[in-house]
Amino acid sequence: MSSTTKLTQRERKTTREIELKKLLQGSCEIARAFLEGVHRRPVGRAVEFDELLNALRVPLREDGEDALAVIQGMAQALEPGLVATPGPRYFGFVVGGAHPVSVAADSLAAAWDQQAFSYVTSPAAAAIEEISREWLLELMGLPSTMSAGFTTGCTMANFTGLASARHAILKRLGWDVESRGLFSAPEIPVVASEESHTTLFGALQLLGLGRNRVIKIKTDGQGRMRGDELRNALASLTKPPIVCAQAGNVDTGSFDPLSEIAALTHEREGWLHVDGAFGLWVAVSGRMRDLVRGVEQADSIAFDCHKWLNVPQDSGIILVRDSAAHSTAVTWNAPYFEPGPENGRDNHNFVPESSRRARGFAVYATLRTIGRNGLATLVERCCGLAVRMARRLGEHPQVEILNNVVLNQVLVHFSAPSGRDQAEFTRGVIRAVQEDGACWVGGTIWHGRPCMRISVSNWSTTESDIDRSCEVILKCLEAETYRPGNDARWMKGRGNENWMT
Repeated sequence: MSSTTKLTQRERKTTREIELKKLLQGSCEIARAFLEGVHRRPVGRAVEFDELLNALRVPLREDGEDALAVIQGMAQALEPGLVATPGPRYFGFVVGGAHPVSVAADSLAAAWDQQAFSYVTSPAAAAIEEISREWLLELMGLPSTMSAGFTTGCTMANFTGLASARHAILKRLGWDVESRGLFSAPEIPVVASEESHTTLFGALQLLGLGRNRVIKIKTDGQGRMRGDELRNALASLTKPPIVCAQAGNVDTGSFDPLSEIAALTHEREGWLHVDGAFGLWVAVSGRMRDLVRGVEQADSIAFDCHKWLNVPQDSGIILVRDSAAHSTAVTWNAPYFEPGPENGRDNHNFVPESSRRARGFAVYATLRTIGRNGLATLVERCCGLAVRMARRLGEHPQVEILNNVVLNQVLVHFSAPSGRDQAEFTRGVIRAVQEDGACWVGGTIWHGRPCMRISVSNWSTTESDIDRSCEVILKCLEAETYRPGNDARWMKGRGNENWMT
């Protein structure tokens, strides 16, 4: 090979390195600017879908475009449609904003592009998930032998836990569901709270256990499963049941009586699955862990890390006491699957996925960075801020707080003026808050009453964020109250982003 050819190759390599550096630095600068300004931007803003489509819809060129220009153009086009979910005043859908170290770790996960399928495809991904499993079990006071799968979120964590339960119960009844399916299989009784999260019923639907054949147990005034109702339901069953309990009602934050439910379930030789999507995290707090007393007796537990651990989206965990049932229920093999060493970990044995990203990097980095005390403080502080929010709003004569604020959830009911439709009035207040942009809240129906639902889950939320948000909510309430008469105060508020300050 000639020196001229060698020089050309060297020059090409240098050019590629320069372009890669510019691309990554450019994308990092966009990310940095977004995160540094996220507390100043409107949390949500009205944007037409067609507006976003038109900004993105450019001719697809035959030979492509400059990579950095594409990234910059994409960011500019999408900017109006970005919701400030990482910011301190996003109170919707129990979503925690990503902690900076988790963003950094997740960026490395993308750059390293590990196939987290098995030990052979990525020893690094296998090791990080094993250490994260050990730490999570230790932090939450759970049996150290529980197996763990890192899923996309609590929906698939529930799916995996219930698949494990289905396997275990049918095995006891002499049926191999993995090979024979559910055709002619014994029916499994499934018992759940009438206020279980919709994703739990979705998981049952996907598993062929049915969302409408579930025996639903009545709840009390705070959404907790009633032990007496469960006892009566279980007494009539002739087969071991799968019982589904909640650690953290999605509306009220209340906890099912887990110790009682565990005892009743295991008396019937059943399987207890706990949906602890966000509520399980109180186990890390010495002050609050009594709320989940009995969870250590569960057979499977599902929860999210993109909620209170504040890592980026796409991060759920399933823990299973019977690791053999866990792996049998969700794994499969092929001649080209090369198992890892005897003491290694093949991640695909614990999730219903093969190709997937390495979710453990962000979990490991965040746990190690904030530590035990930091994690407990995060949970306790968010719960304290939820109490502050409830107290501030509850002082208004048109506001009623519908739940006992035991966690990070606040249900706010607004009394409509005489002659106004209650549901539409509440929706009007919520719309006004969302349009203002200072904070973002959602709505729900709680025991037949329309209300605003507030979730405090972000590591960066402060008392001043709570106070500012309360001010905005109450002024939007006032604006909606006077709206029918076109009151001057209402007209003043429309279209003026600063009128609440």
